[in-house]
Amino acid sequence: MSIPIIYEDNHLLVVEKPINMPVQEDRSRDKDVLSALKAMIKVRDQKPGNVFLALVHRLDRPVGGVMVFAKTSKAASRLSDVIRRNKLGRKYLAVVRGKPSAEEKKLEHFLLKDRRRNIVQVVQSKKKRAQRAVLQYKQLETFDDLSLLTVQLHTGRPHQIRVQLAADKLPIVGDQKYGNEKSPGQQIALWSHELSFPHPTTKEILTFNAKVPKSYPWNIWPTLSE
Repeated sequence: MSIPIIYEDNHLLVVEKPINMPVQEDRSRDKDVLSALKAMIKVRDQKPGNVFLALVHRLDRPVGGVMVFAKTSKAASRLSDVIRRNKLGRKYLAVVRGKPSAEEKKLEHFLLKDRRRNIVQVVQSKKKRAQRAVLQYKQLETFDDLSLLTVQLHTGRPHQIRVQLAADKLPIVGDQKYGNEKSPGQQIALWSHELSFPHPTTKEILTFNAKVPKSYPWNIWPTLSE
């Protein structure tokens, strides 16, 4: 599976993560993005030793779209600091079932992850190990019972968008885990659309985009993939 490169320099590698591909090796032992990119760089650049490439943020396995990796330890440290300071701009597109109660809305919940079952739940703030999760969404278009949203993350919690939208009665199309999906096998309609962050050395603000797939339900709005 090829991984499209969006941007690359001596410090950064920005790619379009394929859907249904884990970002790093997991129990499935399926081919993962990090290992594939390291192998690609090793062959392309004829590197005799190990290739350094650091994972600084994640996307759920079924989710595709733009991701950034660090090619040096300094870049990895500075990008990790950007994330800690909540300076990594992350925008997603999502197709959900239902219509929002408002065109724009901010959601704030406390989430708790059950690591054994790999499930995240909305809980009370006083619950031990609960993490505050905040996002903001805007309704862009509707079609029948579907709505196209743009989602901006203010925190980065596991499964955050999927859980919070489901809690707001807007389950993502194709989300088999949180959406009570009526169409088994339908690909989740959540896409990492845009990343923005300061370059680790020049400090210039960089913005990168990845276009959505041309498959259903994205093809309801064909201009998205143009």
